Amino acid sequence: MERIQIDRTVPSWDGHGHCVLRVWTPPGYARETWRRYPVVYMQDGQNVFEHHASAPWHTWHANRAMERLVHEGRIEPWIIVAMDHGPARFDDYSPWPEDSVGSAGGFDRWARHLVDVVMPHVRRRWRTRPGAEWTATTGSSLGGMAALCLGWTRPAVFGRLGALSPSVMWAGGRLLREWTAHPRCWTRIYADAGETELFDGEGLRLDYGKAARELGAHLHRLGYAPWELMVRLEPGGQHSEADWARRLPHAWAWLLG
Repeated sequence: MERIQIDRTVPSWDGHGHCVLRVWTPPGYARETWRRYPVVYMQDGQNVFEHHASAPWHTWHANRAMERLVHEGRIEPWIIVAMDHGPARFDDYSPWPEDSVGSAGGFDRWARHLVDVVMPHVRRRWRTRPGAEWTATTGSSLGGMAALCLGWTRPAVFGRLGALSPSVMWAGGRLLREWTAHPRCWTRIYADAGETELFDGEGLRLDYGKAARELGAHLHRLGYAPWELMVRLEPGGQHSEADWARRLPHAWAWLLG
């Protein structure tokens, strides 16, 4: 039986049409009706799964990564909820304006919709486990910064943050200036990048290796302990779905374990 369902019943955060939610449920979900599952919410949902209705180019193969980690006994099964980005991705995932790409910064509206509309819908329709410790978010690039911002602004909702190649240099590195304290909530944060990973295009030149090192140093200074934070730099890692697919099993083994 296909374990990825595409749900288009939730109104969109921008008032036009509906969200596209792609939901993967673990093997045994239909059979073990007594069981509730932790949930990981992922950005850029069309690029997440190995599935005929996903993007035709490289994806993260997140369903295969989860199956493998569960089969190896490294983590327990998690439901994966992947939400497609809308037409204004730069706006939705950025908390602050970024003039170089004409982004006004619409993260707050997108995040409120995720927490107040999408997550209650998911809880009604699927058997999820409550609590920040059992609610994760994972994204890459600007979606990775969105994951960090979800946890920074809503630590009582998202306890596990996965940021692959996060764009923490966005808006002049404002995230590091705004994130000024440990929330004193249960927290686990994973971030990574290629050691010399660069993105050069769309009017931007972004050094992801440098940004990941700065993020790790900053969070350590704020008091995040080694068991709460892992920052990994991969020799030769690049800025692509193929690279994030390769790094995802390592990320989730630590983040969701």
